[in-house]
Amino acid sequence: MSTLTTLIIVLAILMAIVGGETGIRSFFSVLINTILLILVAMLISWGINIPILILIFIPLKLVTIIYLGTHDYTVAKNSFYSSFLVCLIVSVIILAFQWMAQAAGLGPEAGEVLVGLSQMPGLSYPLIAVAVAIFSALGAIAEAAVAMSSGLLEIKKHNPEISRKNLMVSGNAIGNDVLGTSMNTILFGMFGSFLSLFLWYFRLHYSLGEVLNEKLFVNEALIILYSLIGVILTVPLSTFFLSRGMSDHNEVKNESRKSNTN
Repeated sequence: MSTLTTLIIVLAILMAIVGGETGIRSFFSVLINTILLILVAMLISWGINIPILILIFIPLKLVTIIYLGTHDYTVAKNSFYSSFLVCLIVSVIILAFQWMAQAAGLGPEAGEVLVGLSQMPGLSYPLIAVAVAIFSALGAIAEAAVAMSSGLLEIKKHNPEISRKNLMVSGNAIGNDVLGTSMNTILFGMFGSFLSLFLWYFRLHYSLGEVLNEKLFVNEALIILYSLIGVILTVPLSTFFLSRGMSDHNEVKNESRKSNTN
């Protein structure tokens, strides 16, 4: 049994113990999303139109992440709407800034690895960079939306008669905490994945200008910024959609109770 297989089994057991049914569904959500990413890579390598793949797989991944990670349909539905809207906005930002950055393709660091191989595979490197940035930011956006939905759902459970205004105030307070933790997670994730590259820059005495113009660094830094922008946009939009959706759901229940009483 390989190390990877062992860790996957340990992860599944822990998620089942800690999260119960929701943990098991979340584990399958991770597996399905991994399969979707592999499928996207395969379809791109086969020459399928990248913008069409992006439009198809963004809602698929959001549905997998949100609906399998949330047990309340109203919360999941409004989380999906807010995440999808944020993804569309961030996608426009990514298209604009990827075009201005002109950082797509392979950097000089990949030269030794690709010796003897063609660096012109017949695919659009700028579109691939856009796809990578969108799917990277999508994870942070969906995570923030699910965190917001879970917090607001617990508030609604403990105080079913809470007003929409108070729910939005509570959502903003939750959003501040989600925003802080998400930013730290994204930044430390970047530093951890790029630690060896940073050491290489230092040992080879790269100047600040060379680092800031390095393709690998620029692409990673842009993905971090896209993710942060997505999380920032997700917090207020999720609060608005979720508070409105749960308040409307509560109003419908009250009206049905009144009609039944009459």
